[in-house]
Amino acid sequence: MKLFYPWHLYLMGGMYVLAGLMHFIKPKMYMRIMPNYLPYHKTLVYLSGLSEILLGMGVCFSITKNLSIYGLIVMLILFLLVHFYMLSGKKAAAGIPKWLLVLRLPLQFLLIYWAYQYLDI
Repeated sequence: MKLFYPWHLYLMGGMYVLAGLMHFIKPKMYMRIMPNYLPYHKTLVYLSGLSEILLGMGVCFSITKNLSIYGLIVMLILFLLVHFYMLSGKKAAAGIPKWLLVLRLPLQFLLIYWAYQYLDI
């Protein structure tokens, strides 16, 4: 059982905790980018924010690290639905330039790869 991990694992965890907190601080921003085919936008925004917070904290502890990393990977794959939806039209893009939305797609895969690197398999 490892007590300390590399600083960049804690950075990754902190990044998800902060991202999750933003779902509670600015929920309307996230509701604007929710695909129309998903129900209960507000509930999903809060649940995804809570998931990001818990999974971000979970990567910092050896007992929950691997499970949290798997959770982050699944979450990042699910978030691709939102990223593709935002590319579907001007309203869905919520004012974000198309080039930035396109750039987010490979970034999502980099985030998945980053998380995967910390798995103890």
